[in-house]
Amino acid sequence: MSQASLSGNQLSLSGVLDYRSANEVLAQARVLIAGLSPAQELIIDCQQVEKSSSVGVALLLALLRSARQQQLEARIINLPPEMQKIAQVSELLPILTADA
Repeated sequence: MSQASLSGNQLSLSGVLDYRSANEVLAQARVLIAGLSPAQELIIDCQQVEKSSSVGVALLLALLRSARQQQLEARIINLPPEMQKIAQVSELLPILTADA
């Protein structure tokens, strides 16, 4: 099962991130981060992501955008190699691995 969960300021993504799960995970994540205070750091942890397509990379970009709209400082940790390769080919790796 793919899902997003929040513990403190750490948003953990898990499961398979693809076209079947991305909309639900994004909706869950947006609800979860809505309660964070502006200027708070948001850590997006991908350690439990089992598999991802390019849709998973798009999900991360959407989460970074949502965080920015809420004035949160977001960064992604534990980006799986599969997602790193997709991001690199898309020239998005610097965006996904840079601190906001």
